[in-house]
Amino acid sequence: MSETNYMLETRDLEKTFKTGTVVTPVLKGIDFHVANGEWVSIMGRSGAGKSTLLYQMSLLDEPTSGEIYIDGREAHTLTEREKMRMRLYEFGFVFQEYALMPELTALENVVLPLLMKRFSYDAARERAKSALGRVGLSARLGNLPSALSGGEQQRVSIARAIAERPEILFADEPTANLDHESSDVIMGIFRELHSDGQTIVMVTHEEEYGAMTERIVRIDDGRVLSGEPASDKRP
Repeated sequence: MSETNYMLETRDLEKTFKTGTVVTPVLKGIDFHVANGEWVSIMGRSGAGKSTLLYQMSLLDEPTSGEIYIDGREAHTLTEREKMRMRLYEFGFVFQEYALMPELTALENVVLPLLMKRFSYDAARERAKSALGRVGLSARLGNLPSALSGGEQQRVSIARAIAERPEILFADEPTANLDHESSDVIMGIFRELHSDGQTIVMVTHEEEYGAMTERIVRIDDGRVLSGEPASDKRP
């Protein structure tokens, strides 16, 4: 057990990739933590290891060595089935690519994962409608992704991620494919979620958006350079 009260913590986390005889260390002893309800951004140049770190912490990949704690639990000792359940029931994910099913409406894209988690259809539909309303898409429930802008599709993916009220929301460059106006809308949604107590870990290369978070963790060449309070606290 972790002796801290962090929602998320890594200790001496390392990740190495091997291609043939070539070994490439990407994470080199990362110590990282996020408090319950904190919004943290991970920043650094391209190739610094930002997304790789997020993938290890969110249990989407297996680190080479090191320890991961989720709300005090030793996640690195869980079985694959236990990790899958944690990803499914306790984490929410928002990525650069929206990963929406093109043949399903906005509402159906949010309903489907809830049905997979054994919600009744009526309960799933109500949760999905509430989540889509929260991201400002109540009038677009019946639209297919092809009829939505990039920003609207990303908002659907956020609704899908928060519909079951995850313990931790992981976001990997959530504004990377969006114009500035749509990006501001997405960040406004994140700000509202955080104000309601949502724990958020976000990878971004945009200083403007990193400054909206509570804390910026800067990494380079697989190592933490600094952890600094963010400066932008505009309401």
